[in-house]
Amino acid sequence: MRIKSYESVVIINAALEDEQIENIISKLQEFITTHGGEIFDIDKWGRKRLAYPIQKAKSGYYVIFRYNAPTNLISVLERNFRLDENIIRYLTVVLDKFALEALKKQKESSKSEEQSSVENSNTNNNNESTE
Repeated sequence: MRIKSYESVVIINAALEDEQIENIISKLQEFITTHGGEIFDIDKWGRKRLAYPIQKAKSGYYVIFRYNAPTNLISVLERNFRLDENIIRYLTVVLDKFALEALKKQKESSKSEEQSSVENSNTNNNNESTE
């Protein structure tokens, strides 16, 4: 069995409550891991306006799953997406080595930005307290 890196973008019905959406996300996460996949990143974009109405919905909750999985899992996973009435749309793509490198660089840059903003806020707080 060959293992590849994948990215699945899932749009969940935004009319659901936050708790229901979190349940759907955890079920999908559990489904991937129980079928031999290993999730290395979940990116929750939240509620966004759709470019055009899908099934009479004007907004959706976007979630991106990035994971390593056997190739036969994808067909089973996408069938699961199709059967779930709360999932409006989905798209799964294979991540090549260039995409994985770009994701790694993006994470590193966001971490360094967070650290610098924390350092700046600490410096500002210190300056205010000394005045």
